[in-house]
Amino acid sequence: MKKNYSYIKFGDFAEIQPMVKIGRDTQCGFIPMEVINPGYKYVYPIEEKKYDGSGVKFENNDIIFARITPCLEHGKIAVVKGLNDNKGFGSSEYYVFRERKEVSTRDYIYYLAISPLIKGNAIVSMVGASGRQRAQKDVIEKTVVKVPDLPTQKKVSLILSAYDDLIDTNRRRMQLLEETARLLFREWFVYFRFPRLSQGFGGQAGHEKACPVESRNSTGVKIVDGVPEGWEKGPIKKYYDTTSGGTPSREHPEYYQGDINWVKTQELDEKYIFDTEERVTQEAISKSSAKIFPANTLLVSIYGNANIGRTGILAKPAASNQACVAFFPKKPYFHFIYLQQYLQMIRDYLVGMSQGAAQTNISQDTLRKVNILMPDELFMNKFLKIAEPLYEQIKNLQYQNQKLAHARDLLLPRLMSGAIDPVRYDKLSNGVEA
Repeated sequence: MKKNYSYIKFGDFAEIQPMVKIGRDTQCGFIPMEVINPGYKYVYPIEEKKYDGSGVKFENNDIIFARITPCLEHGKIAVVKGLNDNKGFGSSEYYVFRERKEVSTRDYIYYLAISPLIKGNAIVSMVGASGRQRAQKDVIEKTVVKVPDLPTQKKVSLILSAYDDLIDTNRRRMQLLEETARLLFREWFVYFRFPRLSQGFGGQAGHEKACPVESRNSTGVKIVDGVPEGWEKGPIKKYYDTTSGGTPSREHPEYYQGDINWVKTQELDEKYIFDTEERVTQEAISKSSAKIFPANTLLVSIYGNANIGRTGILAKPAASNQACVAFFPKKPYFHFIYLQQYLQMIRDYLVGMSQGAAQTNISQDTLRKVNILMPDELFMNKFLKIAEPLYEQIKNLQYQNQKLAHARDLLLPRLMSGAIDPVRYDKLSNGVEA
């Protein structure tokens, strides 16, 4: 293979903190730290906001790189997409990287940024008070990287981007499925608009509005005290048993060298949880208040205003720390899907409860006393007949993305170091004899 690699300082390879002009009070795309999903290459603005002079500015195709702990360790690094007028801003805790013409490509910079060379060196360089440490810009700039010429950069990036583009496509499909489930829940259980009983709840007919109190709506369901007859309101504890997890002693590092997933609140991202950052042993479980929960257990965070009310579903058995509350239905039809949708809907209320008490958490007992609406078994089963396939598709897409990310991560260091010739790899992967 032709030796087309050279050594260069990262600050000469990529422009760091490039100039972006945005006038004060200009409306533009906003990307906060929490919307960057580690493992996903692209990030999109969540809303349009007026720029007030604070925050880091960037343009489409810039790479934003978290500089603060623990966001950097978690891999909050992404390529910016979807900005109107090509201008946006976000957290002040970003570094911004941009390609240099005739020197580097956007994608190659991104793959360098997520590699141990740049991310790892940035983590080691962190200074500051505990919990607020930040990576040093000059260390990142002076990090020497081995890089190929532009044609090779493009070939490497094309191979790796094929995985990331599939991941992004699946992510968008998951978003549509999540939105479908959310709209279905609100139509049926907030606005009480559902198909006619005679249509079996599964037809394509339009929805009907419920009529006033003490009357029957057009679906044939009687509305009493604002809810359909046979439904009820009660505290969560009436329908679900709960328990919290625990943290095995950190004085025993061997406890964290096991194969049992151990979930922390920051890993609750409203989706299924397949793998966790830390895994514990059976001995760690037996010698702590941690316990193993079965697959399809719904977990809810009760600590930290940024995390309170966040949910996750176990894709396989796992334990959790004490900041997570696990829910177990007292009847089979008190399904985790319904409770997750309900808790997502009232998350602002849960966060408000913690803020109102001047604390950064709510107790498990407080959560258990929150009143929810519970439909009767007939309606719940009809809802689940539609919702469960949506969730199953989401789970399958998540699993696909996990496999794609794993394959990409195996290829990344070998392609970028030159251990694999990108031209030869591309021919082999297309069934052409190299």
